[in-house]
Amino acid sequence: MLKIELIKKEEDFDKLSISREDYVDFLYNHLDKFGDPKSAINKCLDFAFEKNGGLGGFMLAAFDDDKLVGALVMNNTGMSEFIPENILVYVAVHESMRGKGFGKQIVEKAINMADGNVKLHVEYENPAKRLYERVGFQSKYAEMRYDK
Repeated sequence: MLKIELIKKEEDFDKLSISREDYVDFLYNHLDKFGDPKSAINKCLDFAFEKNGGLGGFMLAAFDDDKLVGALVMNNTGMSEFIPENILVYVAVHESMRGKGFGKQIVEKAINMADGNVKLHVEYENPAKRLYERVGFQSKYAEMRYDK
Protein backbone atom coordinates (compact mmCIF):
# COMPACT_ATOMS: atom_id res chain seq x y z
CA MET A 1 0.00 0.00 0.00
CA LEU A 2 1.48 3.33 -1.06
CA LYS A 3 1.55 6.00 1.65
CA ILE A 4 2.13 9.54 0.40
CA GLU A 5 3.36 12.13 2.90
CA LEU A 6 3.24 15.92 2.50
CA ILE A 7 6.33 18.03 3.14
CA LYS A 8 5.55 21.77 3.44
CA LYS A 9 8.37 22.93 5.70
CA GLU A 10 11.88 21.83 6.55
CA GLU A 11 10.77 20.45 9.93
CA ASP A 12 8.42 17.98 8.22
CA PHE A 13 11.43 15.79 7.40
CA ASP A 14 11.79 15.17 11.14
CA LYS A 15 8.41 13.37 11.13
CA LEU A 16 9.49 11.05 8.32
CA SER A 17 12.06 8.29 8.27
CA ILE A 18 14.21 10.31 5.85
CA SER A 19 16.30 13.45 6.00
CA ARG A 20 16.39 16.30 3.50
CA GLU A 21 19.70 14.88 2.27
CA ASP A 22 18.09 11.45 1.75
CA TYR A 23 15.28 13.11 -0.21
CA VAL A 24 17.70 15.05 -2.44
CA ASP A 25 19.79 11.90 -2.97
CA PHE A 26 16.68 9.98 -3.97
CA LEU A 27 15.71 12.57 -6.58
CA TYR A 28 19.26 12.82 -7.85
CA ASN A 29 19.59 9.04 -8.22
CA HIS A 30 16.15 8.26 -9.65
CA LEU A 31 15.66 11.14 -12.08
CA ASP A 32 18.37 9.45 -14.11
CA LYS A 33 19.56 11.40 -17.14
CA PHE A 34 16.58 13.76 -16.83
CA GLY A 35 17.72 15.14 -13.49
CA ASP A 36 19.75 18.05 -12.23
CA PRO A 37 22.76 18.40 -9.93
CA LYS A 38 22.10 18.14 -6.20
CA SER A 39 22.75 21.88 -5.85
CA ALA A 40 19.84 22.62 -8.22
CA ILE A 41 17.55 20.18 -6.41
CA ASN A 42 18.41 21.85 -3.10
CA LYS A 43 17.62 25.29 -4.57
CA CYS A 44 14.25 23.94 -5.72
CA LEU A 45 13.48 22.68 -2.21
CA ASP A 46 14.53 26.05 -0.75
CA PHE A 47 12.13 27.74 -3.20
CA ALA A 48 9.30 25.50 -1.99
CA PHE A 49 10.25 26.30 1.62
CA GLU A 50 10.06 30.04 0.79
CA LYS A 51 13.77 30.56 1.41
CA ASN A 52 15.96 32.98 -0.57
CA GLY A 53 12.97 34.66 -2.19
CA GLY A 54 11.13 31.43 -2.97
CA LEU A 55 7.38 31.64 -3.44
CA GLY A 56 6.48 28.35 -1.77
CA GLY A 57 5.20 25.00 -2.85
CA PHE A 58 5.32 21.51 -1.44
CA MET A 59 6.93 18.11 -1.72
CA LEU A 60 5.51 14.63 -1.56
CA ALA A 61 7.34 11.56 -0.31
CA ALA A 62 5.82 8.18 -1.21
CA PHE A 63 6.54 5.12 0.92
CA ASP A 64 5.89 1.45 0.31
CA ASP A 65 6.54 -0.67 3.43
CA ASP A 66 8.37 2.30 4.99
CA LYS A 67 10.78 2.49 2.03
CA LEU A 68 10.97 5.73 0.03
CA VAL A 69 9.80 4.82 -3.47
CA GLY A 70 8.74 8.18 -4.89
CA ALA A 71 9.32 11.90 -4.57
CA LEU A 72 7.75 15.00 -6.09
CA VAL A 73 8.46 18.73 -5.85
CA MET A 74 5.88 21.37 -6.79
CA ASN A 75 6.81 25.08 -6.78
CA ASN A 76 4.48 28.07 -6.86
CA THR A 77 5.14 30.36 -9.83
CA GLY A 78 3.51 33.46 -8.35
CA MET A 79 1.58 33.89 -11.58
CA SER A 80 -1.85 33.03 -12.90
CA GLU A 81 -3.84 33.08 -16.12
CA PHE A 82 -0.88 33.70 -18.46
CA ILE A 83 1.39 31.16 -16.71
CA PRO A 84 0.03 28.36 -14.50
CA GLU A 85 0.20 28.96 -10.76
CA ASN A 86 2.31 25.85 -10.15
CA ILE A 87 5.18 24.04 -11.79
CA LEU A 88 5.78 20.37 -11.16
CA VAL A 89 9.57 20.49 -11.08
CA TYR A 90 10.59 16.96 -10.12
CA VAL A 91 8.89 13.60 -9.90
CA ALA A 92 10.82 10.37 -9.51
CA VAL A 93 9.98 6.77 -8.73
CA HIS A 94 12.55 4.22 -7.57
CA GLU A 95 13.72 2.31 -10.63
CA SER A 96 12.75 -1.05 -9.10
CA MET A 97 9.20 0.18 -8.44
CA ARG A 98 8.32 1.65 -11.83
CA GLY A 99 5.34 0.32 -13.73
CA LYS A 100 3.24 -0.22 -10.58
CA GLY A 101 1.21 2.98 -10.86
CA PHE A 102 3.10 4.81 -8.10
CA GLY A 103 4.07 7.71 -10.37
CA LYS A 104 0.46 8.22 -11.39
CA GLN A 105 -0.73 8.20 -7.76
CA ILE A 106 1.92 10.72 -6.73
CA VAL A 107 1.23 13.08 -9.66
CA GLU A 108 -2.55 12.91 -9.21
CA LYS A 109 -2.24 13.68 -5.50
CA ALA A 110 -0.01 16.66 -6.26
CA ILE A 111 -2.44 18.01 -8.86
CA ASN A 112 -5.32 17.69 -6.39
CA MET A 113 -3.32 19.47 -3.68
CA ALA A 114 -2.09 22.30 -5.91
CA ASP A 115 -3.91 25.60 -5.78
CA GLY A 116 -4.56 26.45 -9.43
CA ASN A 117 -3.22 25.09 -12.70
CA VAL A 118 -0.04 23.06 -13.06
CA LYS A 119 2.62 22.98 -15.74
CA LEU A 120 5.72 20.86 -16.17
CA HIS A 121 8.64 20.54 -18.52
CA VAL A 122 9.40 17.11 -19.94
CA GLU A 123 11.85 16.08 -22.61
CA TYR A 124 10.26 14.41 -25.63
CA GLU A 125 12.22 11.18 -25.14
CA ASN A 126 11.43 10.89 -21.43
CA PRO A 127 9.28 7.76 -20.92
CA ALA A 128 7.39 9.62 -18.15
CA LYS A 129 5.84 11.83 -20.86
CA ARG A 130 3.22 9.10 -21.47
CA LEU A 131 2.29 9.13 -17.76
CA TYR A 132 1.77 12.90 -17.82
CA GLU A 133 -0.43 12.62 -20.91
CA ARG A 134 -2.54 9.86 -19.31
CA VAL A 135 -3.04 12.05 -16.22
CA GLY A 136 -4.30 14.87 -18.45
CA PHE A 137 -1.33 17.10 -19.27
CA GLN A 138 -1.37 18.46 -22.81
CA SER A 139 1.45 19.86 -24.88
CA LYS A 140 0.62 23.53 -25.31
CA TYR A 141 3.90 25.19 -26.26
CA ALA A 142 7.37 24.29 -27.40
CA GLU A 143 9.78 25.61 -24.79
CA MET A 144 12.66 27.61 -26.17
CA ARG A 145 15.63 28.77 -24.14
CA TYR A 146 18.44 31.19 -24.65
CA ASP A 147 21.34 30.15 -22.43
CA LYS A 148 23.94 32.81 -21.59
